[in-house]
Amino acid sequence: MVDPFKMNQKLRTFLLTVPTLLVLGYFLITRSCNSHTGKGSSLITTHPVSINEWLTNDLSNRSETARLDRYIKQFMQRWEIKGASLAVMKDGQLCYAKGYGWADEEAGITADAHHIFRVASLSKLITATAIMKMAEDSLLHLNDRVFGPEGILNQPEFSELRDKRMEKITIEHLLRHQGGFTNTRGDLLFSTRDIMRREKIDSVPTMDQVIHHALSFRLGYTPGQSSRYSNVGYLILSKIIETLSGMSYEQYCQEKILHPAGCYDMHLAKNLYKNKYPNEVHYYESHDATPIPAYDNSGDSLYRSYGGNNIEGLYGAGGWVCSPAEFLRFVASIDADPIIPDLLQERSIRKMMERPNGASPIGWAYGSWNSNWIRTGTLAGTSAIVKKQQNGICWIFVTNTSSWKGSRFPKYIESMFRTASSRVNEWPQQDLFQLNESPSSQKL
Repeated sequence: MVDPFKMNQKLRTFLLTVPTLLVLGYFLITRSCNSHTGKGSSLITTHPVSINEWLTNDLSNRSETARLDRYIKQFMQRWEIKGASLAVMKDGQLCYAKGYGWADEEAGITADAHHIFRVASLSKLITATAIMKMAEDSLLHLNDRVFGPEGILNQPEFSELRDKRMEKITIEHLLRHQGGFTNTRGDLLFSTRDIMRREKIDSVPTMDQVIHHALSFRLGYTPGQSSRYSNVGYLILSKIIETLSGMSYEQYCQEKILHPAGCYDMHLAKNLYKNKYPNEVHYYESHDATPIPAYDNSGDSLYRSYGGNNIEGLYGAGGWVCSPAEFLRFVASIDADPIIPDLLQERSIRKMMERPNGASPIGWAYGSWNSNWIRTGTLAGTSAIVKKQQNGICWIFVTNTSSWKGSRFPKYIESMFRTASSRVNEWPQQDLFQLNESPSSQKL
């Protein structure tokens, strides 16, 4: 047997390095083969790949949808919308996905199906799903108290409660906008400068500081006795997720909700254009919009979509960016339709669609078990709506431009799609989700 220690130095190094490389290679391949693909593990596995890496407008350039395309372009022109994106799912299959207009007019980039957009309050559906998943995993119960000595958030920074009724707030109250919070003094998630002034702090308030500030006012009503739309309620839910998981809100949602659903290009938004994601669109406001003082009290005057509002502080109330296609993939995992396996048990999904005493559904804005399910969202620079219809069609439309109609504009989008889709005799017989699972998209 040859003794490698009697060979020259170069040959000894080679012989000793090869086994190491083989072991390392085996480890990397094994790790890859155990990664999650969005449909569960398999013997021949892949790194997670977002459908956005493969999705293009060309895949939905069909003659049967040409009239729909023309109508959408007319709608955008009428409302001065720079760019938008539509995705349509039929019976669990992504049959259509296309961007329209400009993703970034100044950079000369046209909108494509793979571009990601801020989706505003559609984010609440992600947060609600995360909470329901935690309930299924016995990390919490929906009737758990949030504040007070027995509450989940019983940390010292949340111990000073201006209103004793706050000890009655439950997780379900927050999910259904019944926590007692109102916007009498303005929406705190869009009032960072006021919070800095009132709290006498010289830095942008953290999630904890915003919640602490919310607890310094009296509630507008007794929790559970009424309903008022509340962004701060979903910020508190974001904090609950962090407290009970030991992870950041974004990390928990990605690892426990979005990645298992097959969504790998969904993230929390950034405030400024220079920090946007590589495939994220540029946001525009209406032609008569004017700059406002910057959210951080810097003295700058900025547009709301880029520094006027603190988008990074929205978290689970409105902070996510994604492509319409991946958002539909997420919806398909919480729709109780067996075509794509659900993340939640059917009883949890049914619970989300219950409306006790006329309360809002959980996560969704409108709907009930036997009707259409709708979630809308608006921000400066964004209007969005997703609708799951009883006829098996689920669709989402998102813009990168504000409308002077504000939070009412998604209703106009809904009307537009109703007319536009009537111009489609039959949706394309294809499933673009399969791009994410085809051999060509697999990488070792």
